[in-house]
Amino acid sequence: MSQRLPDKLKAPEVDLLSPMLNREGDTWTADFRGLKLRTALQPIYSISHKRIVGYEALIRAFDPDNAAVLPLHLFQLPASDAENLLLDRLCRYLHIRNYSGIQDQLNWLFLNVSPRVVTAGSQADSFFGQVLEKTGLPPHRIVMEIVEQPTDDAERLRETVAYYKKLGCLTAIDDFGAGHSNFERIWNLSPDIVKLDRKLLTRATDDHKARQILNGIVSLLHQSGCLVLLEGVETRDQAMIAIDAGVDFVQGFYFEKPSTDLGQLGQGPADLDQLLQEYKTRNQVTLDPTRQLVDFFSGYFEQATGKLRDGLSMHQACVELLNHPAVSRCYLVDDRGVQMDDTVVSDTATRGLDPRFKPLESTTSADWYRQQYLRQALAQPESLHVTAPYLCVTGAYMCVTLSLGFYQQGKLQVLCCDILASPTPATL
Repeated sequence: MSQRLPDKLKAPEVDLLSPMLNREGDTWTADFRGLKLRTALQPIYSISHKRIVGYEALIRAFDPDNAAVLPLHLFQLPASDAENLLLDRLCRYLHIRNYSGIQDQLNWLFLNVSPRVVTAGSQADSFFGQVLEKTGLPPHRIVMEIVEQPTDDAERLRETVAYYKKLGCLTAIDDFGAGHSNFERIWNLSPDIVKLDRKLLTRATDDHKARQILNGIVSLLHQSGCLVLLEGVETRDQAMIAIDAGVDFVQGFYFEKPSTDLGQLGQGPADLDQLLQEYKTRNQVTLDPTRQLVDFFSGYFEQATGKLRDGLSMHQACVELLNHPAVSRCYLVDDRGVQMDDTVVSDTATRGLDPRFKPLESTTSADWYRQQYLRQALAQPESLHVTAPYLCVTGAYMCVTLSLGFYQQGKLQVLCCDILASPTPATL
């Protein structure tokens, strides 16, 4: 741009940017500071639907010799807030121009917008409404991505996001899980979609605990009413992690790279059928050991509950259970979920007690009703239940719990047994 822009764009009309766009065959390009801008689209896949449900629009810049210019360098060119705002709107205008001419009349277009640009613009981005009206692209096919980073005007950001929603667009938080991420923004903005930062996936690839945290974040976001997209999927193992985490959508080089060839969209080898079949096979393997626990210990539980009915003490009734090297402890709970008497602990568990967690060891009169294994046993007496591995609050170690509801002198009670769990794929 050769002309000097005012400090603020008082009238961000579409007509101000239209002369900067050029038609090249079936696509559009834009001119900015001597560079040619093009639209690149990267597919976004729904795991459950096993197909493309949207595309993220990315800008690609080229110098007069047609050499690629890094996007980072492009966005360093604006010399003022006004020019920064203009470049942002020029990119969005270009992307919508290109996408509105594509045969696909179903899927979403994901558009990036920085909080700094949002808060620098007008409260009601009338420009964006003009672009949609001019191009004929329905607002319900647009997903506005807000980059997850600090902003000086949270209230303006909330108002602008509300405007996009009122317009009929979907909204998304981008890069959630990066340095400035927090759930407060999720609660304040109530986005439709949350895009997880690829660093979460990178850590989960090498660290089992990070994988559990990723799964927990996805679960929390779902409970918050958000769909979840995991970006940066580059390998088959990462694709399997994404499937196991329960995310709704995936995006990354493993499925398809961004392309400026808009006529060949969706031609990448997305083998979601094979991935899901592999997941089912792996999942069946991981469930088998849990089923084996029930089969293996059912006899022990029948023997223990029989002795309890005969009036023997917990230690006498559970001696066979406690002698098993994997068993940590046994305890008895009444029909209100309150523990009866002291926990009986195996010799193996006693030797392995961590003194740092000594305040948690005594569980006399503890209330376990919140635990699912307890409620299941109360709801389905005489049936042995088993949990997935979880962190036991009595000693901060990983375990699975077996629970069996039974009647003693007409009163429903639950015998519970904790079994040490090693956090490995074979155990989990």
